[in-house]
Amino acid sequence: MKSEDQLLNFLVNRLDEEVSLNLANNVEIDAEDIYEALFGATADGTSISTLCNSSEDSPSANTILYHLQTKFEPERLERLANTLLRRDIVELLPEQVEVCADLHLRPYYGDEDDTDGLYHSEESVGPLRSTLATLYARVRNKRYTLAVRRLDDGDTASSVLAEFLGVLDGLDTEVRAVYLDRGFYDSKCLTLLQTHNYAYVVSIIRWGEAIQQELSEGWSRVIQHDLTGKLDGHSWTVEFPVNIDCTYLNGKYDDHGAARHGYAADAPFIDTPRDAREH
Repeated sequence: MKSEDQLLNFLVNRLDEEVSLNLANNVEIDAEDIYEALFGATADGTSISTLCNSSEDSPSANTILYHLQTKFEPERLERLANTLLRRDIVELLPEQVEVCADLHLRPYYGDEDDTDGLYHSEESVGPLRSTLATLYARVRNKRYTLAVRRLDDGDTASSVLAEFLGVLDGLDTEVRAVYLDRGFYDSKCLTLLQTHNYAYVVSIIRWGEAIQQELSEGWSRVIQHDLTGKLDGHSWTVEFPVNIDCTYLNGKYDDHGAARHGYAADAPFIDTPRDAREH
């Protein structure tokens, strides 16, 4: 508990130093109250309303939310947070690292007429809320977060990846490979990875009859696949290897017991489809 309190105090003090809320003199709460509610809810994986309602010492949830909505500039806060994240972390990284990019997507179940500004994914059937993209270095089974990006309506996986690759290009550390979840599987993202000349592994999505057929039959193998992209009236085709890894379920060593997983993988240390899955 002591270490948790120390971490909370560190975060509150650091943010209080960097961001001025300029609260009026007659306001009954101070910036630390707001930051404690913000970080506390984040750490508990709950909402500020739930946190405030369950604590006798917390200010009103409406008061906290009002100041967060009126005093914070999301874009400025995001830039500041990412700067603070990398300020100390880059000194801890070895000469070579593997990095991962993830999309954290949560569906929106609210009013369909109140979805302005919410992110839409090509995979999802509707708008999403609390949508974040994270970039982190993986060092000896530890995660070092390099960037956090909030996704709004109009953002795309490729626009986020372009920002993340810009972060990697600015590191002094060599990037051994980039691992991406299936949210980054599209023609634009694969083109970006090849243009920046990064080794990569991406979980694929079963888009199109060709890849669906490949993933429904046969054993572990590597095939060549392609996706066609379109932008501003122009189209192009990006080609890449797909590692299909076949595993067996419940001891059934035949086609009926096979589960096949596909990975777009172009990395010198990926020799077999199993390597792609295990990395």
